[in-house]
Amino acid sequence: MTRYKAVISYDGFDFSGFQRQPHARSVQEEIEKTLTRINKGQKVQVHGAGRTDSGVHALGQVIHFDLPQLRDEEKLRFALDTQTPEDIDFIRVEVVADDFHARYNKHSKTYEFIVDYGRPKNPMMRHYATHYPYPLEIGIMQTAIKKLIGKHDFTGFTASGTSVEDKVRTITEANLSVDVDHHLLTFTFSGNGFLYKQIRNMVGTLLKIGNGRMPIEQIDRILNEKDRNLAGPTAAPNGLYLKEIRYE
Repeated sequence: MTRYKAVISYDGFDFSGFQRQPHARSVQEEIEKTLTRINKGQKVQVHGAGRTDSGVHALGQVIHFDLPQLRDEEKLRFALDTQTPEDIDFIRVEVVADDFHARYNKHSKTYEFIVDYGRPKNPMMRHYATHYPYPLEIGIMQTAIKKLIGKHDFTGFTASGTSVEDKVRTITEANLSVDVDHHLLTFTFSGNGFLYKQIRNMVGTLLKIGNGRMPIEQIDRILNEKDRNLAGPTAAPNGLYLKEIRYE
């Protein structure tokens, strides 16, 4: 068997998430159906570097899969790109070592979260940016977001019910940029891993701080007290993008 690594992007609007699940459309299942056709009906399993939730997009998701023969990388990429649905794009395909694993090889992830703060909202962005129509102090949020950088226990920013016991993660980059002309905010987070709904909870908290309903110091309190009830609401999934995965 030959192992292939692929970088893909997808529009998450019409998917119930990346992971295969019964009675719902998923990115994994669509790719596996295409690979099975290419493999003459023999089933092929896809492994992803991470799972994205329903409505979440990807610009640089990484997957791997095995096929029983060595194929030209560009021809395989083109076949997958043209035979998968239009809301999935294959950016690169390459042969990798047999022990490469998209999920378990050590890597870091970068996510972006886009907020449309225009009043009224841009209807063309309704599936691709979360609308927030309330007043915001951008400078306050830019100060608050820096408090998330470093190694912390992010229990207070994790959705309840998660089965993950170790909630310590390291964020290496956290910043907020503004596109004034298009009324868009872009929150960027890079780190060695993120917990379930962690980014959406952090963004929801930062927006509440920017709106003046929480102090900047609330970030410190959430990290120290590890209490989800102290954080802001979970931001909607349509603004979240898995931007990039970098392997060591």
